[in-house]
Amino acid sequence: MGTTTGDHHQHPHQWVNLSAKRPFAKALKSDLTETFFPDNPFGGLGDLPAGARVFRVLQYFVPILEWGPKYTLSNFRYDLLAGVTIASLAIPQGISYARLANLPPIIGLYSSFVPPLIYAVFGSSKNLAVGTVAAASLLLASIIGADVPAAEDPQLYLNTFYTAAFFTGVMQAVLGIFRLGILVDFLSRSTITGFMGGTATIIILQQLKGMLGMKHFTTKTDLVSVMHSIFFYRHEWRWESFVLGICFLFFLLLSRHLKTKVPKLFWVSAIAPLLVVVIGGIFAYLVHGEEHGIPIVGDLKKGLNPISISDLNFQSRHLTTAIKAGLLSGFLALAEGIAVGRSLALMKNEQIDGNKEMVAFGIMNIVGSFTSCYLTTGPFSKSAVNFHAGCKTAMSNVVMSICIMMVLLFLAPLFKYTPLVALAAIIVVAMIGLIEIKEFRRLFKVDKFDFCICMVAFLGVVLFSMVIGLSFSVGLSIIRALLYVARPTTCRLGNIRGTELFRDAKQYPDSLSLPNILILKLGSPIYFANAGYLRERITRWLEDEESVRKKNGEDIHHVIVEIGGVTSIDNSGIGMLNEVHANLDRRGIQMALVNPRLEVADKLMSSGFIELVGQDWVFLSVNDAVTACRFNLQESRNKEDRA
Repeated sequence: MGTTTGDHHQHPHQWVNLSAKRPFAKALKSDLTETFFPDNPFGGLGDLPAGARVFRVLQYFVPILEWGPKYTLSNFRYDLLAGVTIASLAIPQGISYARLANLPPIIGLYSSFVPPLIYAVFGSSKNLAVGTVAAASLLLASIIGADVPAAEDPQLYLNTFYTAAFFTGVMQAVLGIFRLGILVDFLSRSTITGFMGGTATIIILQQLKGMLGMKHFTTKTDLVSVMHSIFFYRHEWRWESFVLGICFLFFLLLSRHLKTKVPKLFWVSAIAPLLVVVIGGIFAYLVHGEEHGIPIVGDLKKGLNPISISDLNFQSRHLTTAIKAGLLSGFLALAEGIAVGRSLALMKNEQIDGNKEMVAFGIMNIVGSFTSCYLTTGPFSKSAVNFHAGCKTAMSNVVMSICIMMVLLFLAPLFKYTPLVALAAIIVVAMIGLIEIKEFRRLFKVDKFDFCICMVAFLGVVLFSMVIGLSFSVGLSIIRALLYVARPTTCRLGNIRGTELFRDAKQYPDSLSLPNILILKLGSPIYFANAGYLRERITRWLEDEESVRKKNGEDIHHVIVEIGGVTSIDNSGIGMLNEVHANLDRRGIQMALVNPRLEVADKLMSSGFIELVGQDWVFLSVNDAVTACRFNLQESRNKEDRA
């Protein structure tokens, strides 16, 4: 029951190994490897020849080298269908989201041509379809538009978007290269759910401008400004545009309903937005829509992406705005893209590497900023269509890119007559799916704090701004995490009747307290942030138990502390244990430790705490410790009887 063969502690159980001390350099290397390389990507390289090692490393950083040589014609059949399907969705979405960002519509098509090619080379997901996203488009427009109004200087506004995309790419690539994906985890699922829902609500309201055929509108995104703008310019409302928009909405919602009822007909929902664009364009051309209250997109020039490296502006007074917009939207896009990739991979029982994805997104956005593209990631709607279309590899992105290239070379001018109301209807229907009412209800039922985090993001976006909503929600998430660290869970253990199991007495109220023995469990790292709280909590447990047991004429002689769940401890934590031991010693109470982990045992040995407690009072299990305490109590009573 102890660690050494003491005179009265001999027993048949194993001892706690307190001699496995690791050198600092080895421990540090192990910790860093576990933090940044938990997947052990380069394991086994040492057994390979030099050339094979180089190729394996290249395969890791350039995934197409891994799946490309094994690519088959049968895979291409599936990827061809998926690529054409997502291209039909990428055309109207690209134009729509560019309009949402107050950019020339052609930029949306540019952003669906080059980035997918880059992702196909560097991306690790087989299911992700690359493109622009509504939330990031609106976030960029709100940040950049506040400093560089699109109407006043369109070229500077566009150049700032390119510069923001460059900083997004640099940030994403750096995070991936240095394997800092852990930072993205601060955007919790509750935050993303609330943020997306709030953003979708604002975007839907903003589409009333297109639905009503209005020409003037606010650049702000909060609910009050949007609604004020809608009614302030009510003299611009056009019934023709509204009626056409309702027809498009009905058709798109019907196609979504059909996909829900008959999943095999998912392709109908996928091509519905393109049909709306085509039908709307033909209708607007035939009736001269612009003359009758139905505004159109306007000229779209043919040709592939022009080079925009010279348009990046690093010396302007607007550089701070570009950096802020790029970093905030980049974090958001990164969280969405990785979350979508992971969820779709899970459905196929596959895995993706978040750090590889960050590198791929980073390179994609850097190259995109050089070729007239703005921020791109893996949007949920397009990726879901890609998944259901049966894609096998990232080649579906190449097929989509080729389709967009053909549109840019030959068909772009035909989209000149696309009614803005058609784009508004497409965006509204796409955004409806992002307001997850069921998830809100589930969060309220399961975790009220998570629900609050979600609602802070939702209401912050809707009532104030996207940046405020996101910042407040992330801040609340961090406060919650700090509370968990600063106020870790401790519990008193009781014996499950008729067994050798010891469990939380609050969870199992029928569990038994042991005479003269108090068993406590600490279940988190012990740091400076929580050491004081744990000391007070242990003291309070002791005082509460003593007051209860003294009523029964019983004293506490042993306190067993189970620390198997303590993953690490710092100097403040060790100092706290010393204070607890001193307090127990003054009361004549023996302290026992149970199951210290390697890292913790190492520090407790080095600090001399184990020697202070006594190696005979460190045990592998609670049951061993209880047996030793009972033996010690019996020995004490025997001595008293003999005296």
